[in-house]
This record gives sequence, C-alpha cells and structure tokens, in this order.
Amino acid sequence: MASSSSQTCALLLALTGFTIVLVATMSNRWTVSSTATVLVPTDWISEGLWMECAVAASGTVQCKRFFYLLSSDIHIQACRALMIISILLGFIATVLSLLGLKCAHIGLSNEDGKVKFAVTGGFIFILGGLCSMVAVSWYAAMVTIQFFDPLYAGTKYELGDALYLGWAGSILYMLGGLFLTCSCKGKKREKYSGSKYGYSVGQAAPQQLIYTKTPEAVTSTKEYV
Repeated sequence: MASSSSQTCALLLALTGFTIVLVATMSNRWTVSSTATVLVPTDWISEGLWMECAVAASGTVQCKRFFYLLSSDIHIQACRALMIISILLGFIATVLSLLGLKCAHIGLSNEDGKVKFAVTGGFIFILGGLCSMVAVSWYAAMVTIQFFDPLYAGTKYELGDALYLGWAGSILYMLGGLFLTCSCKGKKREKYSGSKYGYSVGQAAPQQLIYTKTPEAVTSTKEYV
C-alpha cells in the first residue's frame, strides 16, 4: 500500500507550484521594457495583469492600476480569467487532498472515501496547472509577436520574470497532482488485486461421495423363504 509520506510529498509539491502561480498572478513583471518613453524618462517599465509600474533613475517606483480592465486586449482578459480559475481550482484541490490524506484524521474515516477525495484533488491540481500554463504561454506568445512585428507602433516589451515563475509553478502544480493521483491509484489497485477468497495450499475441498445400487446387490426375498 502507498505510504502517507508519498501522498504528503505530492501534496507539498502541488502546493509549492500553486504558491508560485499565485505570486506570478499578483506580480507586475509579466513584461519588462528597457526602453524609456518620451513622456516619462524612466529606466524601465513593467506591466502585469492588473497594473503597470515605472522605476525612475532615482530608484522610486510608481505603479498605477489599469482604470478599465475590460478595455484591455482580449488575450490579457483571457489570461486574467485563466489565472483566477487556476487559483480557485487550487484552493478546492487543496481542501479535497487534505481530506483524502491517509495521515489526516479529519473528514471521512472510510479508506475508500479518502482515496476518492485524494484522486479528485489530484485531478483538479492537474487542471489548475493546465489553466495557468495556457495563460502564461499565451501571454508570452503575444509579447513575442508584438516584439518582432515591425509594424507594431506601441511599446515593445520583453518577457518578464513573472512569466518564468508561472511556467515553473505550473509544472510543479501539475507534477504534484499527477504524483498524488498515481499514488492513490496504485494503492487502490494493490488493495483489490488479490482474490476475494483465499485458500491454503494444504487444504482441499471435501468431495461428496455418491453411493449407487447395482442390480447384483438387489436380491429377492423369496430366496430366504
């Protein structure tokens, strides 16, 4: 049977990826530009999903939120939705996985019920990691297209640190869910792999003896008269 330590390690791996994804979602360094704008002489400008920041030569940081979130590009709005969905799935998967841990004495006491909770939590972790992976990859692809487009008139940005954090967190996110699911699947398969009824080698099933009467054994009563 799978030990509780393997389940705990898988859950910690998924939680590490979930935390990194959460930090990347709130970060303002999804894109970084080293080119100073004409109006604001700064060293670099960075943008995130929710606000943009500028660092002046003196070292001061000035950040402002996007006033109209719905006025952003379609891919930015889609990435926001995917990252929010990923975070919500991470919370749900964490609760289900904690209830399904073998070493946890909360929730169900039935072993089969705990396995189902843990497997469900693992699948949700994988789904959450896929959502964040799609969001980060889509955002990076759009930044790359705009950077190499000679007809793009806006500010050309480069890939920021948050994108690399998002990729790393998504991989850990999905690996943790995969290991958690596989450990519980192996445990369940091993439990029910044996036969339902066990017999020892030395025992043999009792044989039923059947007695039949032959015609020679039947004698007439007249012989004794």
